[in-house]
Amino acid sequence: MEISALLTSAGINIGICVVLCSLYSILRKQPSNKCVYFGRRLAQIRSKRSHDPHWFERFVPSPSWILKAWEVSEDMILAIGGLDAVVFVRTLIFSIRIFSIAAIVCTAIVLPLNYYGQEMQHKVISSESLEVFTTQNIKEGSRWLWAHCLALYIISCSACILLYFESKNIIRMRLAYIKGFTQDLSQFAVLVRGIPQSEDEAFSTSLKNYFTKYYPSTYVSHQMVYRCGKIQKLMRNVKEMYDVLYHHDNFPSCNSCGFSRRRPDIFNVLVNEPEMVDKGKIDFRSLNLRARGKECPAAFVIFKTRYAASCAAKALQSSNPMLWVTHVAPEPLDVYWQNLAIPYKQFWLRRTATLLATAAFLVFFIAPVTLVQSLANLTQLQQMFPFLRGLLKKPYMSQLVTGYLPSVILVLFFYTVPPLMMLFTTIEGSISRSERKRSTCCKVLFFTIWNVFFVNIASGTVLNKLDVFSQPKNIPLQLASGAVPAAVKFFMTYVLTSGWTSLACELVQLFPLLCNIIYKFILRKNHGPYDGGLTFPYQTEIPRVLLFALLGFNFAVLAPLILPLLLMYYCLAYLVYRNQILNVYITEYDSGGKYWPIVHTTTIFSLVLAQIMAMGLFALKQSTVCLGFTIPLTILTLLFNEYFRRRFLPVFKDIASEVLIDLDQQDEQEERMDEIHQQVHSAYCQLDWLTLGSARIKQPYLSDDEDCWRRYTRELIPGGEFSQELRAGEFSQEITASGYSQELKPTEYSPAIRVDQPVQVDNPLPASHSTEVAVKKSHST
Repeated sequence: MEISALLTSAGINIGICVVLCSLYSILRKQPSNKCVYFGRRLAQIRSKRSHDPHWFERFVPSPSWILKAWEVSEDMILAIGGLDAVVFVRTLIFSIRIFSIAAIVCTAIVLPLNYYGQEMQHKVISSESLEVFTTQNIKEGSRWLWAHCLALYIISCSACILLYFESKNIIRMRLAYIKGFTQDLSQFAVLVRGIPQSEDEAFSTSLKNYFTKYYPSTYVSHQMVYRCGKIQKLMRNVKEMYDVLYHHDNFPSCNSCGFSRRRPDIFNVLVNEPEMVDKGKIDFRSLNLRARGKECPAAFVIFKTRYAASCAAKALQSSNPMLWVTHVAPEPLDVYWQNLAIPYKQFWLRRTATLLATAAFLVFFIAPVTLVQSLANLTQLQQMFPFLRGLLKKPYMSQLVTGYLPSVILVLFFYTVPPLMMLFTTIEGSISRSERKRSTCCKVLFFTIWNVFFVNIASGTVLNKLDVFSQPKNIPLQLASGAVPAAVKFFMTYVLTSGWTSLACELVQLFPLLCNIIYKFILRKNHGPYDGGLTFPYQTEIPRVLLFALLGFNFAVLAPLILPLLLMYYCLAYLVYRNQILNVYITEYDSGGKYWPIVHTTTIFSLVLAQIMAMGLFALKQSTVCLGFTIPLTILTLLFNEYFRRRFLPVFKDIASEVLIDLDQQDEQEERMDEIHQQVHSAYCQLDWLTLGSARIKQPYLSDDEDCWRRYTRELIPGGEFSQELRAGEFSQEITASGYSQELKPTEYSPAIRVDQPVQVDNPLPASHSTEVAVKKSHST
């Protein structure tokens, strides 16, 4: 592959990036696209569309979003996106710093030595082959290899120093985050699974008897987990009706004929008196009794203090490890209710099955990767497809096929990986949404490193030389001699395609934009599937960032030309993702920065792999001195990783007891414990947390487990008030029975909620009455 082919690929990707960024600066100004490009802000407050006197400015590209993304402070990112968003941004900053150092060192020292490594007649730069700029151009026994060893030392030591300070900084922010977020209700709760079944009593009774016996001084109450059948259907139907309520407005809309019409969605409140229950309506008390048969052997147990809950979560409760299994409870919005109903004894079977399925998919994906690698080799391509020889002899066509097409095909193949890995993780049985996303991130990362890096390298040389496998000690030599330097041609174009162009596509939000256009202009609907906002896709973006870091560490010494491309990617990613966190993505839950151990471990793996590749290079070039100096560097890197595991990693796994005790003492001094216990009990009621887009229903605390069913029917409390609070921001809306007329008509499984114009309610219902909800549609012209 010549430099001209790389320049062709770079020109195509730069052109695509410029076009998409200009298109984004125009599309973000259009009122119809606010839900796509400002989903987080719209999740906080809905603004009505007004006439813009400067409408023509909406069609002029502008770089204002770059300035706004640059000016966002880290404290604002922490307040908007949580600690996970800060960890992601700090990962980008770490990458910019380390590869700036690597680019300066390798471009100034290593690259000239590679270029003049052998006595030869050099061509014009644009006609030179990329191999001239790699270690392939250095002759055996060259004394210049000391510069490569020095560059490797500088990069490795700089990476470890930067990792240490970043880890220290993130630990400090994590502790401040825990201390500042005093209303984290999950710290008082413990998830209990594997409750033994008894013929004489229900799961709820068994659990209460167990914890009152063994934790009499700290046990407060519990909330049972129910099977998902009717409950999930109930939630789903309420969510659909909530979406209609939330997006309902009083503005006229145009039908397909072009005439203005008023929306026919008008709703009123009816009262369900107790004597109406026997007229075909549901008695929610009997529904509660039927639900007892749907109890699962899992529950959330609430303790008096955070420290008591932490001790109970870490302790082995029974001599049988499969019974009374305790875990730290996830945040209420983070709970993945569907998987809590899975019997604990099935988890090891599920994990084994998903492991086998992931391995099978890993092997299956070797075929398309090998096909892509064959496209990068023009000689192999002509042998596979003889009828294309005439076409491939044209210079521009050969540059396009070998320089751009392989990376595009591989990127398209990889779009199927994250959804499938998310499915595997769901089947595996994750108990929280953040854990599911984090586990998917690890699977995608391993899959990406294996198939993009190792399989691409192996498919070029090692797979064609099966005798290499008979001598495993020669594999590093084979990789360092030909496979890795030759594969840099593909990886450079992959950085351009999967890096630069993917960032531009992320900025434009192509799929949400297309769905928004279809829903609003073809289906004539006022709200689409992305109106509620999206959560940040850590499971796809972190693996991509770490894969490019692995490429940078491994090719910094072998092929330094890749470093400027990577540095440009990280700088652009820094601006794009800050803009997306600020405007697009909402934060419903946060893992407290637990992605940083993944970043650290992958970085150490990349450094060690780069050092092993360098040792293979030095052995191949017969430089025993450089080889001897590289071995201590690898040992020191592994020792630094062990120090991280002992010094920083435990802080990410658990919260320190002194922090929990200090928070408990603070709450006791302020006499807030009783109020917190009520909030925790209400928060972990499965029927109280309705996933209504970004909203949840706040209801008064009721001490008994059975009352969750009654509160789920949105029964009016004394005074006629209930509230709706949006989870994804500061904006909240209080709705009172005296201010809105509501009508609820329960079907056999699900209620529906609609809102009409404000009406006056003179006599609010007492708390003992239930609420009937019916849907009325009145057509007005």
